[in-house]
Amino acid sequence: MDVTFSVNGERVHLDVEPRHTLADALREECGLTGTHLGCEHGVCGACTVLVDGQPARACLMFAVQADGATVTTVEGLAGEDGELHPLQEAFVAHHGLQCGFCTPGMLISALHLLDTDPEPGRDKIREEMSGNICRCTGYSGIVDAIEAAAGVLREPGPACGRC
Repeated sequence: MDVTFSVNGERVHLDVEPRHTLADALREECGLTGTHLGCEHGVCGACTVLVDGQPARACLMFAVQADGATVTTVEGLAGEDGELHPLQEAFVAHHGLQCGFCTPGMLISALHLLDTDPEPGRDKIREEMSGNICRCTGYSGIVDAIEAAAGVLREPGPACGRC
């Protein structure tokens, strides 16, 4: 089936099997391997992407369901010049990652959180990130990173160069 959608600002046209998931299409057809497949049941959050600005589990969504949509993956966070997004910088600075497997889903979920609530408290951050499983960090560094990024993104002016 023919499907056309925008991924990280670029329009893509694919011919996919109806049973092909969005995660598989992103990874195999678009070469965007940052969308990780963990549980493939929508539980771990590693495959989280934004579809029309809302978090979606790419392992549970068929590629044909994204027809006409705007999809944002972790590869869409960095600037065109490769400059890291403040969330990415904060994850590095605050040790919000270890093995990195959950990190793409964490970053996308955190991006949505900060887009909808620019000043979340630590309890809100923990609640919102509870749908993403991390087996390495203990979450403290992740919460610290999101809290720090929220502060940077709230600063007046172009804090991330794209705001």
